[in-house]
Amino acid sequence: MHALVLPPGPALSEAVRRALTGDGPAALPLSPDLPRPALEAALAALRPTHVVTPDGVRREPDGVPSDAALIIATSGSTGAPKGVELTAGALLASARASLARLGAGEGDRWLCCLPPSHISGAQVLIRSLLCGTEPIVHPRFSPADVIASGADYVSLVPTQLRRVLDTGADLAGFPVILLGGAAAPPALLAEARAAGLRVVTTYGMSETSGGCVYDGVPLDGVEVEIGDDGRVRIAGPVLFSGYRLRAERPFEGGWFVTSDLGSMDDGRLTVLGRADDVINTGGRKVVAGAVADVLAGHPAVRDVVVVGRPDPEWGEIVVAVVVPRGDGEVTLGALRDFAKERLPAYAAPRAVELVSRIPLLPNGKPDMVALKNQDWKKRD
Repeated sequence: MHALVLPPGPALSEAVRRALTGDGPAALPLSPDLPRPALEAALAALRPTHVVTPDGVRREPDGVPSDAALIIATSGSTGAPKGVELTAGALLASARASLARLGAGEGDRWLCCLPPSHISGAQVLIRSLLCGTEPIVHPRFSPADVIASGADYVSLVPTQLRRVLDTGADLAGFPVILLGGAAAPPALLAEARAAGLRVVTTYGMSETSGGCVYDGVPLDGVEVEIGDDGRVRIAGPVLFSGYRLRAERPFEGGWFVTSDLGSMDDGRLTVLGRADDVINTGGRKVVAGAVADVLAGHPAVRDVVVVGRPDPEWGEIVVAVVVPRGDGEVTLGALRDFAKERLPAYAAPRAVELVSRIPLLPNGKPDMVALKNQDWKKRD
């Protein structure tokens, strides 16, 4: 298994292609921007046989081979990173189902402006391979470069779409924009669609080879159900084979048990939030994602994340971290009144924190650890 500490580009794409076709070793893409301690922690936990950098290839004496085609490292924000092992069959099943749902095919070019060390970026490379084209790779995200790329398809996270829309440029050249990585604010989707864009929201994770539910509807071959505990369960050919060098296997009867809470209505999935993001406030349980979805509809809110923070009286309180829209005024009273018209009163935020931006992980998801602990303010 080769750890690929390479920038996005032809060398990385070729290594992924060879891993998928069986012409090369399993690939573990790692961001070259990782701080050295984080890179060393990933290598120690995942134990590749070789490490590939722009300077060459070195052999790791304690490395362990892998039967997978691709290993995606989790962020490791709360401990040692886990390696999600994905077979070529799972990755290709996902990519083929995605292309079929979108109507994409031979000759279509994809723009990769997400890190290939994350499954969303890696899948862009794989879809390009199936389309028989070279991906257009942007090592750094730039709204202007996205607009001028000439690509047919692009996969973005909500923050990237927001920044592109803010330019006011015409995005009609993209027949579809895949949007995933984090929950998309309803106002953002409405603005994009009002501009004539076809935005397809995706739900999935590394363990499902990326997005496996598009606009709430599972891809062909994928099954979704809600367990008695409210968690989303997924089955189908896109599932991972296990965690590298770990016995942990979160499966029940062939179903992968996710950490997300959800509901199904006429075959359409709605994700309510993560099970570990349930806030216990005064003995009442509040799903942070459901509160954020409501607050995102307030006209003065541009972006919002809801977290629970310790409180001596309530155990935890509901805190809304808000990016205001323009010069709009956002007050605790206004947000509480807005929330209480749509949610139980105990779910309304008890504190509001105004910020200029939401801290993000490299994969575009909000950095929940930093938000809960407020560590990110020390880095600004």
